Amino acid sequence: MGNDKEYQADRRKFLVSMGLAGAATIAAPALKTMAADSSTVWAEEHEIVIIGSGFSGLAAAIEAKKLGAKDVVVYDKMPYFGGNSTYNGGLFAVPNSPLQKEKGIKDSPEIMAADQLKAGRGVADKELLLHVAEHAGEALQMSLDAGSEYFPYLQQLGGHSVPRTYQTTVASGGGIIRPLVEQCRKIGVKLVTRAKFDTLIFDDDGKVIGAKMLMGHYFGRDQEGTPMNIKTKRGILVATGGFARNINLRQAQDPTLTEEVTSTNPPSATGEALLEMFKIGAIPVHMAYIQTGPWASPDEDGFGYVSNYSIYNFAHSISIYIKTGKRFMNEIADRKTRADAQLSCRDDNGDPLPPITITSYIHAKEHPTMKKVLKYGVGWKFETIEEVAARFNVPLEPLKAQIKEYNGYVKSGVDEQFGKPMEKAKGKFIEAPFVVVRNWPKVHYCQGGVKIDVQARVINSADWKPIPGLYAAGEVTGGVHGVSRLGSCSIPDCMVMGMTAARTIMKS
Repeated sequence: MGNDKEYQADRRKFLVSMGLAGAATIAAPALKTMAADSSTVWAEEHEIVIIGSGFSGLAAAIEAKKLGAKDVVVYDKMPYFGGNSTYNGGLFAVPNSPLQKEKGIKDSPEIMAADQLKAGRGVADKELLLHVAEHAGEALQMSLDAGSEYFPYLQQLGGHSVPRTYQTTVASGGGIIRPLVEQCRKIGVKLVTRAKFDTLIFDDDGKVIGAKMLMGHYFGRDQEGTPMNIKTKRGILVATGGFARNINLRQAQDPTLTEEVTSTNPPSATGEALLEMFKIGAIPVHMAYIQTGPWASPDEDGFGYVSNYSIYNFAHSISIYIKTGKRFMNEIADRKTRADAQLSCRDDNGDPLPPITITSYIHAKEHPTMKKVLKYGVGWKFETIEEVAARFNVPLEPLKAQIKEYNGYVKSGVDEQFGKPMEKAKGKFIEAPFVVVRNWPKVHYCQGGVKIDVQARVINSADWKPIPGLYAAGEVTGGVHGVSRLGSCSIPDCMVMGMTAARTIMKS
């Protein structure tokens, strides 16, 4: 206790030094964060306040109610729930899952974390990754209990050493968000839309005790909303996602991410809450590590249909550089490796020249998204390779030679060009008729954010101790995945850390 009091005194000094504490500094123009005093008017008080209604926020709300919380509120600035989680592809990696046991696949949290550490190129957070992997099964069960449905097979995504990825039957995160929202309603979680987070509110000891919210917010319509101070008894969880749509912020971290590189995220992924936490002393981690999705298409907006189609089909397809008619990458390498390779595909003027991915129709049709890819004109069916070459202006003879060479790898089981694991391509030769899509990376996930500990507490840069009353989970946090996040590892990260935050808050 003595240490806590000493810390709180230090925290108070920090806030004062930042111009954040005390009535005289509330109106400081550069920093909006405010300290409560006797004149603070509280519009509402809740046991737990959650900002953001994606995977993390909803999982936290359900877990908190399960642990006995009587009054939990979830705010979202948009007119709908789920945020970027709804746009997610619905891919969920779980080690030691029921499907793995049924199919005899040997896996463990340690193996999954090792795969992620490898993709993270040595700077991922081993403790957090292992914590998430150890509890991913609990998160999967929460989604199943709420009513989520998954296909009865597992996928092996790029960088994963074994098949461990579930896919929702609707091929999007909406297949998890909708059941979680309904579950929240059933158990009495208060859900509020058009409520934009503005600032955190502290007490005299530097503890987060509330937030100023802008109620009746209309995103993108220049209508901020009415300010209301919301008090919390136990704590605030910030689960507001990343900043993929904040072009100035992401370009400040990585100058290559210009407007030329669009995003799979909705327009609301702008990162205001992240910046607010930085203002009050949270530690920024890995802000420059911004992931682009190599399975996206330049022929549709957002995540679209081609993303899930490509994620499934890359394993038994070839990606071709239009200029040469040759492969240029391992189609199931980790995301960063593939995105970097795709971004290098340019025409003679240096402009983007999106590569094509060719799949045999007989194998492409195994995934349900193929029908929509063809229906909406973001992928095309061809009867001959000559038609493919003519449509995309690919040199025919090199393309034919490449397909012949690759089919030799399918037969031998060894990719001598790029070392692609060929297990999922076994017996799946590239043969007519074909389905072809174009791929070009889009900003998909921000690995950077605030530093948290394994209890989801936000760490203060002044003393490396948790900021009292403040918790964070999901994409708003940083350092978990390192340089590159493996596909299907976002949902377990978000849900497990949301559940973890709830467990920590309920002990407070």
